[in-house]
Amino acid sequence: MKKLSYERIYQSTKYLSPLGEVQHRALFGGYTLAVDDAVFAMVSDGELYLRACEESAQYCVKNRSSYLTLVKRGRPILLNYYRVDEALWQDQDKFLQLSSFALEAARRERRERYKRDRLKDLPNLTFQLEILLNEAGITDEEALRALGAEQCWLKIRELNRHLSYKVLFALEGAIVGLHEAALPEIRRQELVEWYKRLPVENSPHSGS
Repeated sequence: MKKLSYERIYQSTKYLSPLGEVQHRALFGGYTLAVDDAVFAMVSDGELYLRACEESAQYCVKNRSSYLTLVKRGRPILLNYYRVDEALWQDQDKFLQLSSFALEAARRERRERYKRDRLKDLPNLTFQLEILLNEAGITDEEALRALGAEQCWLKIRELNRHLSYKVLFALEGAIVGLHEAALPEIRRQELVEWYKRLPVENSPHSGS
């Protein structure tokens, strides 16, 4: 499988050379692809995955794209990267366009990350949500990412008993850098299923 991944990396760097010098690095059993340290794609088990973004959301929905899942500390983690299928490999113009969208999204996030210093500057997070997160001890992006959407929701749920499950989408979008409406459907469904498994007293149907 490692050989297949290296073959795919070679093929990817060849196809994506118009974007710049593509470099790869091992990560969680897969490989990241980056241009100027902006990670926009990953290779895992011989397959290439592009970073999803608002510009590629319509393509992903139309083509029912599958998303990358990696195992971290024994736990499967769904990443915001969609698979490049054979049809897309054959359509080089579309492939390069979607790759450029992914790269620009990665660069945009890096720029925004450097300039922002408040949670409310992240996608979907309002001033009210920032206050709740701060009161729950989640005061920066690093803490938000470390806990994940579900654990952050539980912490602020203790402060606001009327918190809607839809806030899960806002938190997840803030973590991955997407507007909540652009979240992959499979991830949205995972969050809904997680919410439904909560004890009844912890899953109110009223919302904020």
